[in-house]
Amino acid sequence: MLNCVNSKRDWGKILNSNKCRFIMSFNRPSLSPERLLRQEVLALHAYHVQPSPGMVKLDAMENPYQLPGGIREEIARAVATAAINRYPDADAQRLKHKIREASGLPASVDVLLGNGSDEIIQLLAMAVAKPGAILMSVEPSFVMYKMIATFTGMKYTGVPLAEDFALDLPVMLEAIKRQQPALIFLAYPNNPTGNMFDAAAIVQIIEAAEGLVVIDEAYYAFASNSFLPQLGRYDNLLVMRTFSKLGMAGLRLGFLAGSKVWLEQLEKLRLPYNVGVLPQTVAEILLQHHDVLLQQAEQIRRDRTWLFERLVGTVDVHAYPSDANFILFRLPHAARVFEGLKQRGVLVKKLDGGHPALLDCLRVTVGTAEENELFVRALQESIHQFA
Repeated sequence: MLNCVNSKRDWGKILNSNKCRFIMSFNRPSLSPERLLRQEVLALHAYHVQPSPGMVKLDAMENPYQLPGGIREEIARAVATAAINRYPDADAQRLKHKIREASGLPASVDVLLGNGSDEIIQLLAMAVAKPGAILMSVEPSFVMYKMIATFTGMKYTGVPLAEDFALDLPVMLEAIKRQQPALIFLAYPNNPTGNMFDAAAIVQIIEAAEGLVVIDEAYYAFASNSFLPQLGRYDNLLVMRTFSKLGMAGLRLGFLAGSKVWLEQLEKLRLPYNVGVLPQTVAEILLQHHDVLLQQAEQIRRDRTWLFERLVGTVDVHAYPSDANFILFRLPHAARVFEGLKQRGVLVKKLDGGHPALLDCLRVTVGTAEENELFVRALQESIHQFA
């Protein structure tokens, strides 16, 4: 390389010379992801989101209802004057206060904010990812637990659920005793199965675990129980929530609640300004109208009952009871029925092929009454098409 470098010559000519190109290519092999990235990252599949323009979108557990006009106007006024030229409040104190009020959190419980719950899951994993540390959950459950364990270099253990998707408590307790996980995630209700695990069984898991146990209450607004009131009883318990399912999916806002002893350490890993000016501004307004969002959630619960009854009454369909805003169901030829639904303009989530326990399973989000009727009609037509 020294033979072709002269500080008095034009560097552009040097770099374009055949001699230098030959020497540089000879000295440095071509860089590729396979040479540089971790093998477990190369083996991952990116989280796939189906394109949905023009579809009846029932695949992502979103609230299908628009906000009332008065609230939208209030948001528009606030956004119009928001200081988007400035960094957001790094501690989001006003927003945290609104979250405390809406969730009924006592002063002894601290709050950490995340860009959706995914960021909080990753932050927790990063915090405990010592060499050999294990992240544990149940399977099937939220796929990001396993993916984020891989991102952070943790070992992952998925404990199988029972055939009816209930917790297999003896198996779970044995796995905890044998592997001593640093971090356990339990979705409550569970995604994608929709059921709530037995609360007494979860308490036994919390008491048996020597690491942190995080109860993921993403679907709290549609469920009948919560572990927030238990936070003061167990020093290894944290509760995570997201507002995405309640009607704020576009804001990407989640929070972790727990002891200040834990959260002051976890705050060290939270990236500064992770919740922007506009999400903070809009979320503060929406939480002032938390009752409106909860009324919409109650309507979704009623719509869920209607939809479940229609699925149960459909030939060849086995629907699983749900405490969330979606319903898991199993039927023959699920992959082809999924395509049949798409042909009819209805998008649901295909789980068939994602986990052995979800063979021939699809998941439908509870939509508006009109969307639910369109889905049921498209489902019946698709089943008949492939019968």
